Amino acid sequence: MNHKHLFDREQRWVTRKGKAYLSDRVVFHGKDLHKELGDRDWIRLYLHAILGRDPGENMAKLLNFYWVSTSYPDASIWPNHVTALAGTVRTTPSLALMAGMSVSEASIYGRRPEVRALDFFYRAGRWCDEGGELADFVDLEKSKGRILYGYGRPLAKSDERVEYTLEKARELGLADGRHLQMALDVHKHLEDRYGYSMNVAAVHAGLAADMGLTCQEYQLFLTPCFVTGMAPCYQDTRDAPEGSFFPVRCSSIVYGGPPKRDWDDG
Repeated sequence: MNHKHLFDREQRWVTRKGKAYLSDRVVFHGKDLHKELGDRDWIRLYLHAILGRDPGENMAKLLNFYWVSTSYPDASIWPNHVTALAGTVRTTPSLALMAGMSVSEASIYGRRPEVRALDFFYRAGRWCDEGGELADFVDLEKSKGRILYGYGRPLAKSDERVEYTLEKARELGLADGRHLQMALDVHKHLEDRYGYSMNVAAVHAGLAADMGLTCQEYQLFLTPCFVTGMAPCYQDTRDAPEGSFFPVRCSSIVYGGPPKRDWDDG
């Protein structure tokens, strides 16, 4: 190993992604941004940015529905909660939205579980390709103590988004894929054996696998997914009196830690 690759890039950046030739044109994955892509919907352009190609109208519409159906303007939901807190202390919209987006990449909700659900279906598919039974794969994962992302839902017994997403997939002719059927079969097995419900992450991941998205592409696409629901939460607290978002008086705090410390006069 040497530093040749650094010297080669010391005064230039080699890329196939794009380049802005100011006062002339902007190249975006080999296409002129303004002349060839100027009529694209934003979500379709974003997918073009991630995939390096046009995903097609129906795929873009279905993935757009992922965003639409998850845009909950509810400040009690944790990422929105952070954005609302940012509004109540009068920070800027950019900082508020970025704070909310950053905590949406959590271990138990949001980006990481969704990507792990996609990885689960790809691994399940390989297991079945090698002659294994899907139910055996599910039970093996569970026996190893792995969380089956997309099944079960904190605070609720069902997920109102599931049927709407399946309906949209059927409408667009994208509901007949192998991995979506696996997602439904896994749900039946888990419901019968353990009483688990299915949340929309399993449906989303099954459809994403059928569309051929890699885990990284899927994560890039989903990263801003909650932002539409965050914006009104920021506005709500920004327009209310400062500090009035779920204030807690000291007497309402229940302390369960070590005994209070005795402070000496010195």
